[in-house]
Amino acid sequence: MTSTPGSPGVHLLRTEENVAEIDALAERLGGRVGLPSLLRDLNRRARRTLAPGLAVHRALTWDRADRRDPLWWPQGISTSADASDTEDVEGRRVLVVSWYAKDDRGARVTFLDLATRRYRHVLLVEPVVVDGRVDIKPLKVHAGGLVWHGPYLHVAATARGVYTCRLDDLLRVPDDGPVHTHGYRYVLPLRFAYKAVTDEGLERLRYSFLSLDRSSSPAELVVGEYGGTSQTRRLARFALDPETQFLAVGEDGVSRPAVVDDGGVVRTQGAAVAHGRWYLTRSTGPWVPGSIYVGTPGDFRRHRWATPMGPEDIAWWPSTDLLWSVTEHPRRRWVYSMKRSRF
Repeated sequence: MTSTPGSPGVHLLRTEENVAEIDALAERLGGRVGLPSLLRDLNRRARRTLAPGLAVHRALTWDRADRRDPLWWPQGISTSADASDTEDVEGRRVLVVSWYAKDDRGARVTFLDLATRRYRHVLLVEPVVVDGRVDIKPLKVHAGGLVWHGPYLHVAATARGVYTCRLDDLLRVPDDGPVHTHGYRYVLPLRFAYKAVTDEGLERLRYSFLSLDRSSSPAELVVGEYGGTSQTRRLARFALDPETQFLAVGEDGVSRPAVVDDGGVVRTQGAAVAHGRWYLTRSTGPWVPGSIYVGTPGDFRRHRWATPMGPEDIAWWPSTDLLWSVTEHPRRRWVYSMKRSRF
């Protein structure tokens, strides 16, 4: 295992923001509504349940349709504790989960109020100009990881890097909506991207999953690769600028990771960092409970059967010291927490 401080070969380059396109889209749809309006309009309800896994502390599951849906698959997870130092948003403690579609609908995110268990799906879209008029197309991304930091929602885009939306840009589509949204009432447009760049001769870092480490100062974006036995399984951390809440940049205007480690675990689905310790999820398929790996890159201890089947991304909630994760397989879909002290 090697640890490379400030690896010069791997970096992210922030693109220009889609300001004009989003402004035009907002005007066409009647204006921005933002997150507060969405949280007052949650239209589905999760229910309490039990879930397999030795470390499961609390479990919820989606409504009947979402539990069984063969087209939409949950992937990433983040929390209002990632978003805000006060750990709630609009007086609510909220989880946000990303899903990808197995057809042409792209990706969506779901906001879930933990107190009421009510939730709503929001379609992620890319604003485009067609024949001089703004329109949308689905944001086609695997969305394997998710970080809600301040006003921004960062979505893992694998080899392309990280896609970023601004929650103030949330739009509500009117009943006679002039754009096609596959039936979704709310859409969230892509604001900008952190484009993955790797020096010639090096293998591009894959941004398979994301989390936020609030125990570091400044806070860091944690990224990592899903990789098989013959692939790289690197883990990295990028510092976040506390003033702008963008990724910190050097004098050349690009963001480089503070550290890149090649000591990850085969087929890691998600990683969170708390007080210097890493917590990795690994699936054992749709029928066998998954594992949590705890330690530091190159030195992990496996906790078998800790999670339900099919664990994906993972996030840490500092004040409760709980780890939150989500599972993906139809009829075996849970949102669940685990006590970090259990490991």
